[in-house]
Amino acid sequence: MDHNDDDIPQLSSHTLAALQEFYLEQQEREGMKTSQGFNQYSIGSIEEDWQLSQFWYSDETASCLAKEAVLAAGKGGRIACVSAPSVYQKLKEQDGEDFSVYILEYDRRFSVYGEEFIFYDYNHPLDLPENLLPHSFDIVIADPPYLSEECLQKTAETIKYLTKGKILLCTGAVMEEQAAKHLGVKMCKFIPKHSRNLANEFRCYVNYASGLD
Repeated sequence: MDHNDDDIPQLSSHTLAALQEFYLEQQEREGMKTSQGFNQYSIGSIEEDWQLSQFWYSDETASCLAKEAVLAAGKGGRIACVSAPSVYQKLKEQDGEDFSVYILEYDRRFSVYGEEFIFYDYNHPLDLPENLLPHSFDIVIADPPYLSEECLQKTAETIKYLTKGKILLCTGAVMEEQAAKHLGVKMCKFIPKHSRNLANEFRCYVNYASGLD
């Protein structure tokens, strides 16, 4: 049977250009990985997986949040990053600083970070290792993967279990009321940015006097 070319779906020039740009970026990142001096903790060393609702922070935002976490945790402080790998990576770049940090993440690719990686599924908020003691972190930074009250509520259970008191939450502006309800946090002036623009307005929330205002 003959097929008419009109039956074959055609991509628009705009879509083609966007695809080419994406593949070029991917090639450049792969090239960076194989080049000398590649840092496994740099943002982007593990690719975003949009199916897991992953959107990495910009380098500037990750640096700002990491700096805030270190100040809030204090000397010798313990920091937990819940579904916030960009901040974890930026904290690990600060080698020699006096703090410890763990990453709680659903994506098992982050297991490359060894004992500091803890598998985490927000659907089972308290299904955590026995050695992760309650109220053992000076600050918890969390970025729930979905903008839903159910996701926030369950992640909040984890946060309240882990933290000694201080909470730094990153989520959509539309979640302001729910964030206050479940975690007692207030919106900061600082506006976090992502390496790729998101459709939803994103904000930071804290329950202590922070440097983000």
